Amino acid sequence: MSYNRTFFPNMLDHYDQDIAATNMKHFMPLVNLRCSPDVHLFLCQAFVPECTEDTRVLRLCRELCERVMSDCSRDMRTFGISWPSELQCDGLESCHVSPAGSAVSPVEDVTTPRSSLSANRDLGFWCPLQLKTRPGQGGSFLGAQDCAPPCDNMYLKAHEVRFAKTFIGICSVVCLCATLFTFLTFLIDVKRFRYPERPIIFYAVCYSFVSFIYFVGFLLGNEAACIKSSVPGHSSTVVLGAQNRACSLLFMLLYFFSTAGMVWWVILTITWFLAAGPKWSCEAIEKKAVWFHTVAWGLPGALTVTLLALNKVEGDGISGVCFVGLYDLPALRWFVVAPLAVAVLAGLSLLLAGIVSLNHVRQVIQHDERNQEKLKKFMIRIGVFSGLYLLPLLTLLGCYLYEQARRGSWENTWINERCQEYGIPCSYSRTDADRPELLLFLMKYLMTLVVGISTVFWVSSKKTCTEWASFFSRTRKKDPISESRRVLQESCEFFLKHNSRVQHKSKHYKSTSHKLKVISKSMGTSTGVQTPVVSNHENTALSQNLSDRHRSSETSTRDRAESTPAERCSSSRISSRTESLCRAVITGLVSYWRCLYSSGERVEMLVQIWMQFMPRPDGRAENGKR
Repeated sequence: MSYNRTFFPNMLDHYDQDIAATNMKHFMPLVNLRCSPDVHLFLCQAFVPECTEDTRVLRLCRELCERVMSDCSRDMRTFGISWPSELQCDGLESCHVSPAGSAVSPVEDVTTPRSSLSANRDLGFWCPLQLKTRPGQGGSFLGAQDCAPPCDNMYLKAHEVRFAKTFIGICSVVCLCATLFTFLTFLIDVKRFRYPERPIIFYAVCYSFVSFIYFVGFLLGNEAACIKSSVPGHSSTVVLGAQNRACSLLFMLLYFFSTAGMVWWVILTITWFLAAGPKWSCEAIEKKAVWFHTVAWGLPGALTVTLLALNKVEGDGISGVCFVGLYDLPALRWFVVAPLAVAVLAGLSLLLAGIVSLNHVRQVIQHDERNQEKLKKFMIRIGVFSGLYLLPLLTLLGCYLYEQARRGSWENTWINERCQEYGIPCSYSRTDADRPELLLFLMKYLMTLVVGISTVFWVSSKKTCTEWASFFSRTRKKDPISESRRVLQESCEFFLKHNSRVQHKSKHYKSTSHKLKVISKSMGTSTGVQTPVVSNHENTALSQNLSDRHRSSETSTRDRAESTPAERCSSSRISSRTESLCRAVITGLVSYWRCLYSSGERVEMLVQIWMQFMPRPDGRAENGKR
């Protein structure tokens, strides 16, 4: 060939010289036989067109094609060579005739503006050999099939990438500690966090997984997000598709829990609205917990499975994890931006409606200063917590929208800067260099992780410090159920002991008075009736009998004093009806307590009422009456 500059794609839409050379081999018998003097020029202009110094391409013309087909048609039939449909002479332009009478190929200006940027992208980018992937993986990069972006970031420099990795690692550790603290605080006292604030715990669990995955990506580097090329001289490429197990696992966990965290935020605003607006009780909201869990875990699971089926897994060379929408704009638009926008709008609307309802309640109870102050503090707490969540989420949404609007320009800049290095055609769109700032990437990762830190604000209180202090000092808080049950049981024992003493005194009094009457008769009191005289021996026996009875009475009293309340209760001589009644009362009160166990004031009031009407161990009532 008399030229050393060519242009791709050629007339047969080949983007690679190797592919063009492979397809050109079918016509080599015509070149070897020299069936036409123009066959060599014809094949060169068809497969590797000449590109002049002034960026003009010499295309194949009709007259040249007709002469070659006329001269070589017999040899083509002999060797079974089929003529490509793209090289049919009828579809080619006419040749210009020079003054010397020779045909000159038509000239095309490659700088002519195209109709759209997407058409320019299809013609201007072809996958270099360094970024080729194995066929059949389903990955595409900038419209080129079986191609993947380089593992080295396309927009940031090496030192900026190292700084970003360190930054993400630190943020992930901080978020992980914050969310774990929230979850462990919940485990210390599970009954403290009931609906409508229970979704905060599940929200913290989701972001603890998100931060943990980012921390794992920081430790792994690019081992899961990138694939090393087996061909010498080829660079590492980013993972595209679900073939890599480690990358797919990181993607599933990260996308599932990040989406579930957003759903739990919406559910939290729903429970707040139900409690503030329609005035639902905690028990009524808790009955809907099954539906909350179904939506919060089912919807992210369905989206994750859909993305895996669509093969939309993409490695992130900065964070070391795998996500969606890093290079695919439609996937970013429908699977990241759209759910995030819906969660923000729904949560913000419900939150504002709940705050308006609480403000109305505050105006109604303005004469009750104590409850009004509590409600005011609760509203401030909700506002601060919601602001700590919504501001990062709105910032993250803005980062995604800005990236979606500017990514096309960033990619064109990258193509124009690397086309000479990779040996690929430069982009048709000649624009000024446009690159994203490092701050944009840092803000995106920071806002993704900082929303999990907001959970610490909700559990930050004096009560939390007290619970952790009790946990570390191994002085467990008394269980209110067992404590109230103990109080009721002791009250029953005091009640049974009192009744047993009363009945024992009554029986002892009757028995003693009867014996005294017998003794007085035996002492020979003059009644006008002849009475027998008791001998000294009988007197001594009677006295011995009385002293034995007195000692046995003292022994039984001392044994009852030394015995436990349960033994005294069981050994007391009371009727079975009284004991059954006491047990029924205890069972009813314990059942009523279980329904209201979350309210400590009601439990304390219940115990006080019980002790008010129960007699003390000494037989006196609390108010001094029988």
